Amino acid sequence: MNFFEHQDRARQNTQQLIGLFSLSIAVMIMAIYIATLFLFGMAPRVWWHPGIFLYVAGITISAIAIGSLYKIAYLREGKSVIAQELGGRLLLPDTADEQGRQLLNIVEEMAIASGISVPKVYLLERETGINAFAAGFTPNDAVIGVTRGTLEHLNRDELQGVIGHEFSHILNGDMRLNLRLVGLLHGILFIYITGELLWRIRGNFRSDKEGKGLPIWALGLALMAIGGIGLLCGRLIKAAVSRQREFLADASAVQFTRNPNGLIGAFQKLERMDSRLIAPGAEAASHMFFGNALNASFWENMFSSHPPLAERIRRVGGLNVSNLPAMPSRNQVRSPSQESLTMGFAGGSGPTPEQVVNQVGSVTPEHLAHAQALLSQLPESLRLGVREQESAMAIAFALALDTENIDIQQRQIAWLREVQPAELVEKALELSSEISQLDPRIRLPLVDLAVPVLRQNSAKECQRLCKCVHGLVVATRSLSLWHFVLQLILWHRLQPSINPTSATTVEFTSIEEIWPDSLLVLSVIARIGYSQPDASTEDIAYAFRSGVFRLPKAGEQEKPDMPLTCNFTELKKSIERLRLASPKLKQAIVDTCAHTVLLDNKVTQSEADLLRAIAMTLDCPIPPFLNSQRGVSKQKQSSPQRS
Repeated sequence: MNFFEHQDRARQNTQQLIGLFSLSIAVMIMAIYIATLFLFGMAPRVWWHPGIFLYVAGITISAIAIGSLYKIAYLREGKSVIAQELGGRLLLPDTADEQGRQLLNIVEEMAIASGISVPKVYLLERETGINAFAAGFTPNDAVIGVTRGTLEHLNRDELQGVIGHEFSHILNGDMRLNLRLVGLLHGILFIYITGELLWRIRGNFRSDKEGKGLPIWALGLALMAIGGIGLLCGRLIKAAVSRQREFLADASAVQFTRNPNGLIGAFQKLERMDSRLIAPGAEAASHMFFGNALNASFWENMFSSHPPLAERIRRVGGLNVSNLPAMPSRNQVRSPSQESLTMGFAGGSGPTPEQVVNQVGSVTPEHLAHAQALLSQLPESLRLGVREQESAMAIAFALALDTENIDIQQRQIAWLREVQPAELVEKALELSSEISQLDPRIRLPLVDLAVPVLRQNSAKECQRLCKCVHGLVVATRSLSLWHFVLQLILWHRLQPSINPTSATTVEFTSIEEIWPDSLLVLSVIARIGYSQPDASTEDIAYAFRSGVFRLPKAGEQEKPDMPLTCNFTELKKSIERLRLASPKLKQAIVDTCAHTVLLDNKVTQSEADLLRAIAMTLDCPIPPFLNSQRGVSKQKQSSPQRS
């Protein structure tokens, strides 16, 4: 099952969740209705009263809806609210201790290896148990929370296994499902909270003037009992939705790290120690954690959202990792001057489009080693720069500066001096010189490494940063492919800060609705792939048509013989529309784009950057292209494209 199939499965689980939630509401309505009959002294003489039933149903549904909608709207304000509710504080590189820095390094490595934005990391300082969670609606806005006990009791391999488990939840669509579960179940808990409030009211108020019926506080006790039914239903829903997802996350963590012993070691320490949380919000978020976050009891063991640890250990220990590639050492990652680009498959052979699709939302040990190597090769100035506010902004500007044409760069610098402090401009110039000496593949990871610090800015400051980068590009008077990729990725990565309440919903489920956008994207990819001087018009047309015929229902659509003529502005608009497509359609888009790029079994750095930028903007995280002796021929090294 690949990334896109997991996304579809998550959508199906959401429908299952809504069905179970509706059933729970029906059970609670009946329970409250019966309690109301006793309150008014009508039972056992009368068991059916349509007026009372409709009244109870209306109030119950309204109360649950208010509770759920409030919580869902609250979560929309930012995915960090879950971590903050649980007592977490944002872990920053400049204030983190040695254990915290090790955690941040592991998260950065895993993010670069998988192609997602580096998540914010929250430390639950007061929690001494071993536990962790991931929260967010898409891989682009994910946050990770880790307890202090996890850092204190796990070694690096065990911690890497736990983080790999959480990255699986990020990549497999579990986070959105988990957050929806938190929002919906809050409405059910609202009944219990209301009952608790009524029970605390002093006095012995009667339901009628003759003193018949039950006191109001007794109704509160009844609502608490009914709320307990809702709590039990919530546990059942969590167990039904979450258990198999936990097994999948365990298996994915082993695939990512090729080290089952690390995860098994974490489980064994969980058995000997504790994973419970003391935070009041642990009940609502218990299904999101690596281990059981609630007090162990007979009922909790029966309805736990997590499988028994013994079963998880048995399954992880039984995984066959012999067919996975051995973890390469950092010095095995070769330079692009010696070799060319592939996706990093066993044997160094070039990938097929199907393999590229299967790599989306995944991590291999080779990609993890590649990420570690890139980070270890970063100069000290860049390693420290991505962790400091002003330097991170300077890196964003440095990536936009032209290092080949001094006249263009001077024009850019002159414009930048008008809108930014002189110290920041000089810093950008200095860093630009360093970046130009590095492996070109470091540019996209540099953007992602700087994003966590940049996201600490306000929405207006993030917008201003993007506008400044755009101004630097405009100052060149010609938009290059790299400048387009930089702006596309930077804007996408900063969207959670610029517009925290925005949500990407599926609007297009048929290829007919996005056919013009698909043609436009393929047109650009075909032209980029054959931009060298010796490429013919026939080569470009053949690559374009080959990609078009990979699209679903291509035989039923109008197909131009030649690629469309467009600019980068139109390309961006088409990519934004493709973001609203269903997972299956996104899979088809990534497949056909990969087919167009790989048609001649060659991948240039420009093609790799553009393909990854398109996929990542569609929230389809794609790992970096690696070096391979069979990947790209030197004849197909393309120069920057401008329009």
